[in-house]
Amino acid sequence: MFMYPIFITDDPDASVEIGSLPGQRRWGINKLEGFIGPLVSKGLESVILFGVPLSCPKDARGTLADDQNGPVILAIKKLRSLFPSLYIACDVCLCEYTDHGHCGVLHEDGTINTPPSVERIAEVAVSYAKAGAHCVAPSDMMDGRIKSIKRGLMDAGMGNKCLLMSYSAKFSSSLYGPFRDAAGSAPSFGDRKCYQLPPAARGLARRAIQRDAGEGADIIMVKPAMPYLDIISDAAELTPDHPIACYQVSGEFAMIHAGARAGVYDLKAMAFESTEGLVRAGATLILTYFTPDFLDWLS
Repeated sequence: MFMYPIFITDDPDASVEIGSLPGQRRWGINKLEGFIGPLVSKGLESVILFGVPLSCPKDARGTLADDQNGPVILAIKKLRSLFPSLYIACDVCLCEYTDHGHCGVLHEDGTINTPPSVERIAEVAVSYAKAGAHCVAPSDMMDGRIKSIKRGLMDAGMGNKCLLMSYSAKFSSSLYGPFRDAAGSAPSFGDRKCYQLPPAARGLARRAIQRDAGEGADIIMVKPAMPYLDIISDAAELTPDHPIACYQVSGEFAMIHAGARAGVYDLKAMAFESTEGLVRAGATLILTYFTPDFLDWLS
């Protein structure tokens, strides 16, 4: 049930600690074998890759998001070669690659221009699928991108070869801070509240879940996880024939570690309690930075 989020940077020899995410690092492709190999031997079955370009030029449309020599596509090919049984998902977004840090293409006034955003995001998803990704996971929250990606995959002959996992109910949350530090993806102006869901918007979340399922999503995801157990439960009710994923995001992970350091609780006990709550709510796939720990704890 555990999928491990991994940050891949464009320095091939990188192994850089992320201060706000305990025990997590940015990795270069030359370090992946030494890092992933021991985890696979312990039972790791799936990862999700996030590109962290630190030296490449960025532009208004995220041109390098699907660069054939970029960190994500090189990592897909490397991992497929090294670990044939490892399931590889890829986050699909533009924010790490745009000079403005937003998840789509903008109008001149700085607001989201949805049609070219959806078109560009679909292009990136198809490129990842062609490179060998088993799953593409759009996290941008642009309206209509699931239909566009599904059509792109089908037109490329990848419709039955690459799964589409949608961040269907992604809320505008205070819990993304460590991730934005790790991925260098904070917007240069404004915020993402115009295309992420307000925390109280249960109805909007339910509609988005149903919309994405209708447009062809194979897995429905809720993000963040613990503050949104009711939405996970709603997703399981609304789409009972879909796997339900949730992302225990960076702030949740850092918060659990901080509480343990402060002596509030035992880290292992709280990690188990938090994820067991997600399963109780209806999750069948959990994206969490605790994955390596669970590989040890459950061995």
